[in-house]
Amino acid sequence: MLHRLLSHDLPRSRWLALALVLIVLALLVAPFALPGSKSLNVAAKILIFVVLVASYDLLLGYTGIVSFAHTMFFGIGAYGVAIASTRMGEGWAALGTGIVLALLLSLALSLAIGLFSLRVRAIFYAMVTLAVASAFQTLASQLSEFTGGEDGLTFRLPELLSPSFEPFEEEVLGVLIDGRLITYYGLLVLAVALVLLMLRIVNSPFGRVLQAIRENDFRAEAIGYRTVVYRTLGNVLAALFATLAGAMLAIWLRYNGPDTSLSFEIMLDVLLIVVIGGMGTLYGAVVGSVLFVLAQNYLQDLMRLAAGGVEGVPVLSQLVSPDRWLLWLGVLFVVCVYRFPNGIVGWLRERADRSPLRPETSA
Repeated sequence: MLHRLLSHDLPRSRWLALALVLIVLALLVAPFALPGSKSLNVAAKILIFVVLVASYDLLLGYTGIVSFAHTMFFGIGAYGVAIASTRMGEGWAALGTGIVLALLLSLALSLAIGLFSLRVRAIFYAMVTLAVASAFQTLASQLSEFTGGEDGLTFRLPELLSPSFEPFEEEVLGVLIDGRLITYYGLLVLAVALVLLMLRIVNSPFGRVLQAIRENDFRAEAIGYRTVVYRTLGNVLAALFATLAGAMLAIWLRYNGPDTSLSFEIMLDVLLIVVIGGMGTLYGAVVGSVLFVLAQNYLQDLMRLAAGGVEGVPVLSQLVSPDRWLLWLGVLFVVCVYRFPNGIVGWLRERADRSPLRPETSA
């Protein structure tokens, strides 16, 4: 059953399997084990980034395409929900309409970008996507009548997902059940379903062709595969999953603006997470997203504690100052990239393959 659920793509490492189980359990119990708005926001951000990074890994790690327009589709999903909910009012019809229209727009744009741009190679395609993404971000800022401009859009969700919705008068395990908690578990179920679907795609015959194109596109084309068609389909699938991740972000925040979903910093974060977790493995998106989001949200708090312990020490107190948390975040990720050139998941799998306890297969 587990083999079929994971599309026969098992972790192949005991430590990786243990880490994935702990991550899933932690996300399940986070609202009850760590009650509070910050921990819930961090857990929700992890879920959103897992889907977003996995969708980009589908494009970069499995197809070998470097794109800088991925956050454009992320923003389309978020704006689809925001604009529909603003124009149509709160309700499931607005939510569904926004998601469907965002998916259709992403489908059209990704198909156009793929058909007209994937014929060029390497850095040329990356520059085309960068130009398109920059133009879209500028457009979103200027069309203030629809997008709210730089101020963005704040909207309301259906009552079931509203923080004011409280189905029970008493707390459950010390936590008051409300629409915010229901929204979180809805995002958790959706994130797990989307990751499992992406696992199914990359382990299907279609996914194998994408990997063959990544390894040697000339040879793949020589044996009869139309590489432009497969690259375009891979680009479309990655864009659609990124759009759903953007919709998840808008549903959670009940707000969207240019800096929230279209910022180039998000694109850089996604690239960094893919490299740290490991390209060409969706499990790397899970592990990398967890490490990145936790470091981004709690490293400054840890440094504040450390600064209190070395207060008065001339140089050390300045080095561990909470104001320098971005410096140490950068150092931490540089060390990770240097120590794990194939990503954390790649390193764990290589270590498992070299383990003397691993049973040898007969020739």
